[in-house]
Amino acid sequence: MLDYLRFKGAWNFDINLEVWLGTAAAAEPFRITAVNSRKLYWNVAQHLAHATINGARVRPGDLFASGTVSGTTPDSLGSMLEISKNGKEPMSLPNGERRTFLEDGDTVTLRGWCQGDGYRIGFGECTGRFLEAA
Repeated sequence: MLDYLRFKGAWNFDINLEVWLGTAAAAEPFRITAVNSRKLYWNVAQHLAHATINGARVRPGDLFASGTVSGTTPDSLGSMLEISKNGKEPMSLPNGERRTFLEDGDTVTLRGWCQGDGYRIGFGECTGRFLEAA
């Protein structure tokens, strides 16, 4: 491992993440994955070090993304590509529908929160609906 990526101390933030899928045929959305960010291979400090050693400029207030967060079990995979094994194995939804990828009219909701003894901090929800191409 490169010296600038060596890290000792707390590994990653303990953030719970869920993805919910709503379809036109479903009365209620289904949770399709749940994972925790502490499962990330690299922590935020390592991401930042790797980006800046290659010349990226970082300033206060910049947003920094982790990329896909995937767990080690089938119910914790971080993308439809992983869940459907690149479209080869459709995911079965509780209402009988099957999906390999998102379809027009599908609604995706992302939820995240941190939780500990006596507290829960939520980040709200982010929801988007996939529309037919113009």
